[in-house]
Amino acid sequence: MTEPSEASGFVRPLALVTGASSGIGEAFARALAARGCDLALSARRVDRLEALAAELAARHGVQAFAVPADLAVLDAHEGLLAAIAARGRHVDILVNNAGFSIAQSFTDVPWSKQRDFLLTLVVNACGLAHAVIPGMAARGQGRIINIASLAAFAPGVAGHTLYPGAKSLMVKLSQALDAEYRAAGVKVTAVCPGFTLTEFAHANGTDKVMAEAPRRLFQTAAQVAEAGLKANDAGRVVVIPGWWNALAVTLMRLIPEGLVRALLMRGSAKYHLAADESPFRSD
Repeated sequence: MTEPSEASGFVRPLALVTGASSGIGEAFARALAARGCDLALSARRVDRLEALAAELAARHGVQAFAVPADLAVLDAHEGLLAAIAARGRHVDILVNNAGFSIAQSFTDVPWSKQRDFLLTLVVNACGLAHAVIPGMAARGQGRIINIASLAAFAPGVAGHTLYPGAKSLMVKLSQALDAEYRAAGVKVTAVCPGFTLTEFAHANGTDKVMAEAPRRLFQTAAQVAEAGLKANDAGRVVVIPGWWNALAVTLMRLIPEGLVRALLMRGSAKYHLAADESPFRSD
């Protein structure tokens, strides 16, 4: 692990990436390290975080460290940022990526899991942004990348009950923050990927169904991260990686919502799992 070159008066920008232990979060961490950023890597799986931090520090000569946190805990963002501050660092780049999905109907899993979902994807993500923006604005620069989803543009259907709403909120939040803080030098981008090759489907129990989807519809996590970083560089507020995903959003905007919902309900039924298929069963 290398330290910032304080003797030269230069300290590399620090990027905080949540959900960095795999998938899109890991891909952002790798891409940011390749750009010369120091990294604060956060997730619950400490062994993966520490291994990734050691690898990226050795490969790119940056400082990388693990900051384990469970963002399903109320105000967990405060402890996460306190751990970074204890190292004498502040967040220059925030990647709000941590998340999961619940493929069952709303009441087929305990409320505690639905609450954990909201705390992870919405409450603590907003808390992190709220905490880091004042410092970014005072320094005249900063970057926030919120990982949303293609689902942000879709109507609600059975299963994944809170997911479209949470991801739509991240898009609207990004747009509002851009309007409020662009003039202060803060760039905010919502990244809205479609099908991506990660462990996400395995975690929510839809991996077998997802494996049947045409591979041409999928992107790699690295492709999503690269698209997100390039969009943020350019000051774009919303980016939809993949032309087929962008086309899908255009069609959802042009076609009457009732028809879109009917089509999505038919197509998404296989991703809606029964209660006894839930990885969150209380028994």
